[in-house]
Amino acid sequence: MSDGLFRHRGALAELDTRTLNALLNRGAAASDAVRADVAAIVARVRREGDGALREMAREFDGVTLDALEVPRERCREAWDALEPALREALQRAAHNIAAFHRAGVPEPFEIETEPGVRVGRRPDPLGRVGVYAPGGRAAYPSSVLMGAIPARAAGVGTVVLCSPPGRNGLPNATVLAAAECAGVDRVFAVGGAGAIAALAYGTASVPRVDRIVGPGNAWVAEAKLQVTGACSIDSPAGPSELLVIADDHAAPEMIALEMLAQAEHDPDATVVTLTMSEAMAKRIDAALERALAAAPRRAVIATALGSRGALLVAQHLEAALDFSADFAPEHLLLAILDPHAALSRVRNAGTVCLGGSSSVAFGDYMTGANHTLPTGGLARSYSGLSTLDFVRWTTWQSVSAGAAARLAGDVRRLAEAEGLPAHAAAAAWGRV
Repeated sequence: MSDGLFRHRGALAELDTRTLNALLNRGAAASDAVRADVAAIVARVRREGDGALREMAREFDGVTLDALEVPRERCREAWDALEPALREALQRAAHNIAAFHRAGVPEPFEIETEPGVRVGRRPDPLGRVGVYAPGGRAAYPSSVLMGAIPARAAGVGTVVLCSPPGRNGLPNATVLAAAECAGVDRVFAVGGAGAIAALAYGTASVPRVDRIVGPGNAWVAEAKLQVTGACSIDSPAGPSELLVIADDHAAPEMIALEMLAQAEHDPDATVVTLTMSEAMAKRIDAALERALAAAPRRAVIATALGSRGALLVAQHLEAALDFSADFAPEHLLLAILDPHAALSRVRNAGTVCLGGSSSVAFGDYMTGANHTLPTGGLARSYSGLSTLDFVRWTTWQSVSAGAAARLAGDVRRLAEAEGLPAHAAAAAWGRV
């Protein structure tokens, strides 16, 4: 079989160890140069605050800022200036995101573990969160909605948005409109690693936040990792990923378009399709060739497929699902006859799209599910963004006098076994 567009082609069962490892171990660590650049930027913002942010706006964005904070009326003006159909689309997306995430707001609970011993846990909304939205050529108003609306659903006190300034000194107009739609409290024309440092540590203008969420380039992703000692982040992020599992009932043209849609994000995107027959693989390959010829971003797509793409044939659905569990994709599309039956056997995916009509693009924008998802195989341990990311949990415990007398002996024995006599004495006081 010819390699064609794909970096990897062939039978899944016949992949050599090196090829399999290349597919599975795809988490991209930042280069030494990026890590050093980000460390310098973070240190500079901590040392110089607003002054560093203004200077970096001149260096990186080519703009002189009179103020870092964007007046609220600019967001309202951007919203009012939107083309009506786009405004309605944003409103529809916002409605669905809010509906889905309100349904996932966690509830407190309390149980009696034994008579007289009660233990409970309560979700407390974070006080302030920061949402990062890329700007310039990669402006994503949908990511503003995906970050801010779940925070609002969880009851977060203040939502802060940072996005790079354009030549007019303001973030992208559609990003500002999305901030208005999502109910963002404060917006700052600050981008890149400097914005992440400002949100993590605070400056005279930018408030310190409790958690930072949202996508960004390699410098933004590295900055989020470097500030985790100061505040929490959503998850380590990398280029977009898609794994399609397609049986012979799937439409090759649909599979081809789904692959193009994720590959057009980034030349480092990972796009893999598993079929159950060689004939289907050939049909998908031909459909992809046709679709790519007309794709506006075909150079980006071709680079992604040629460096990280794969079209593989699995012996059966079970083998494909086993591979998926190890691959742990950001997006898993089950283009099979009965995707709902297979869902219970799926493990380790950021989000699962059931059936050929459930395009990943619908989840990216409109279904209400969150599109901020783990990449690089981290779906093995991370989940997509949700209201759970915007609360912290307070645990309480109550021990009655009678229960304390019953517990004291065993607590003393365990404490003494660990060499902690003061613990033993505290448990035994007045009881043993």
